Amino acid sequence: MKEIIEVELKTRKVDFSKCETELLAVGQFSDAKGLDKVSGELNSKLDGAIERLIKLGDFKGKEGTNAIVYGNGKIGAKRVLLVGLGERKKATLDTIRKAAANAANKAVAMEIEAISLALHKVFGGRFDMSAMGRAMGEGTYFGSYRYDEFVTESEDGRLSSLGVEVIDSDSAKTKKLNKGVTRGAVIGRAQSYARTLTNRPANVMNPVKLAAAAKELARGYERLSCTVFDEKQLAAKGMGGVLAVGSGSQNKPRFIVLKYSPASKAASRLPTVGLVGKAITFDSGGISIKPAANMEQMKLDKTGGIAVLGVMKAVAELGLPVNVYGIIPAAENLPSGTSYRPGDIITTFSGKTVEVQNTDAEGRMILCDGLHYAVKQNCEFIIDIATLTGSCRIALGTYMAGLMGNDERLIKQLRRAAEDSGEKVWPMPSGDEYAEEMKSKMADLKNTGSKWGGACTAAAFLRQFVGDTKWAHLDIAGMEVFEKATEFSAEGSSGFGVRLLATYLMNLSGK
Repeated sequence: MKEIIEVELKTRKVDFSKCETELLAVGQFSDAKGLDKVSGELNSKLDGAIERLIKLGDFKGKEGTNAIVYGNGKIGAKRVLLVGLGERKKATLDTIRKAAANAANKAVAMEIEAISLALHKVFGGRFDMSAMGRAMGEGTYFGSYRYDEFVTESEDGRLSSLGVEVIDSDSAKTKKLNKGVTRGAVIGRAQSYARTLTNRPANVMNPVKLAAAAKELARGYERLSCTVFDEKQLAAKGMGGVLAVGSGSQNKPRFIVLKYSPASKAASRLPTVGLVGKAITFDSGGISIKPAANMEQMKLDKTGGIAVLGVMKAVAELGLPVNVYGIIPAAENLPSGTSYRPGDIITTFSGKTVEVQNTDAEGRMILCDGLHYAVKQNCEFIIDIATLTGSCRIALGTYMAGLMGNDERLIKQLRRAAEDSGEKVWPMPSGDEYAEEMKSKMADLKNTGSKWGGACTAAAFLRQFVGDTKWAHLDIAGMEVFEKATEFSAEGSSGFGVRLLATYLMNLSGK
């Protein structure tokens, strides 16, 4: 398999008009009265080319658009890329992140090996320099990402690497930008790592292979450890949920536990966060089999678990002062003579029993074991993330993830992290009225509710396994994939959740 595009990211102090580069990216608002200082200076040296382009209506500054003006030897850049930012009043840090992704995506498409970003200048002092640097770093990785590990022939001969620099003519600003760019690169690499593992098909990435990837990741960081429970250990511990879901496949389930312990001597006094991610490496639905159409996308049902893996990579690299467990129950849900069946009653790790009404409601069956394991590790906060229900996609579309939980402060912290990271969430209920629907006459619980409010009843089911621990649930169904390429990203896994949860942990630790 070939490697994905390697991104080399740095900052540099240099005058914008003198910056020698293949492509210089600058931002433009759609409602701007004129050009900002940087674009104005470039326009003057380009003999008015930028103004002419705008007056012709060939570039209107709408978000997601871009246009190229070619150099004339009077500036250092061979090309100037005008990147649309939309309306100024609506601009956020995510506007900058998307603009960087737009520029990086365009560079890869044009096979340009080195680009320079001056996207922050048009925002003036509206945002913190470090925050803008981080957003550009994250966006650069996001936009340049391509998944083609198994493409043996390529007509376009795509880039093997992309060099990106964030530039400013002021050394003090460059220093602040660099602080953010460094962090953005860490998070961007982690998200690309997660996208690659998630994109890999089920014949390449099964529970055993995922466990091996987790162990390999842990070996790279001194403060990160990894423990894996195989099917025998799962049986000995009574993790009936994970075992049931994985019972139909010859690829046996695994329960992956990553633990990050900060270097601080005061680590015992720091909060402990448990991240629990659903990793169904392929979901056929089991005996309650799914329709054939689009079933190939069910390799993406491991998105939540691999997002946790990506977050643990970022946390270890950033050295955050917070204790974190990354808990990933992994299984392959297939129909066979050994599969679990509708009507089966499963005893979970917590001791609670669950009546199986639909084997395609498998995510909650493995998450309940993961959640109770996090409780047993004395985690103060538990957040689970999963492509859990089609109902959430019906409710929210492909624009934001569902957010549910039992602690308003934790929910507010995740909403803030969503705003900071650009990975959007929307709060939804999961209270007692929904929990009532999940009660069974045959067991403690059943694994499906009525046809209405499926995302809420699924969360209410999970809530039964956390006790009094502060808990939040992210249903990311609909957010895990770009079904077709956009101006910001190639098609395939989005790696959703890596930026969101890494940002939450950074905010929690004061970083």
